[in-house]
Amino acid sequence: MRETLFNWLQDCTVGAHCLDLFAGSGALGLEALSRGAGSVIFVEQERAIAQALEQLLIDWQAVGAHVHCTTAQRFLTAGRGASQRRYDLAFLDPPFLSGELPRIIALLDRGWLAPEARIYVEQARGATLPELPVGWRTLRSGTAGEVGYHLLSTGGGTMA
Repeated sequence: MRETLFNWLQDCTVGAHCLDLFAGSGALGLEALSRGAGSVIFVEQERAIAQALEQLLIDWQAVGAHVHCTTAQRFLTAGRGASQRRYDLAFLDPPFLSGELPRIIALLDRGWLAPEARIYVEQARGATLPELPVGWRTLRSGTAGEVGYHLLSTGGGTMA
């Protein structure tokens, strides 16, 4: 799935500012960094996992990467300063049974994303995407095993 995703994003990754919510191991954000992303913010609520990810970023000598040990909802409701940039790419892989996806998508739509941002969503195979904010649309979708994955856009961007 990761290879497919980054093939879809090949023209969007270099220099992009990324938000990896529900980061876990950080696989998606780390892949974005390895493909030239300008920055990645990792949000992970489990302290031990966040600390391991921080250590990995130190080992990699990653520039422009930061870990926030908090929940995705707290991160998105903590407020934004006027100088904070908007994200070009967001990765959403919440626990499938958490029910958080609709709330997180609604929060992201409150100024967190750049025009024509790309949002990658993983959820249980067969689950219906929550209602998308006005202007958002699905660019691509697929399944692998028990996972359904979707690439969304906040604007009129197209996929080749």
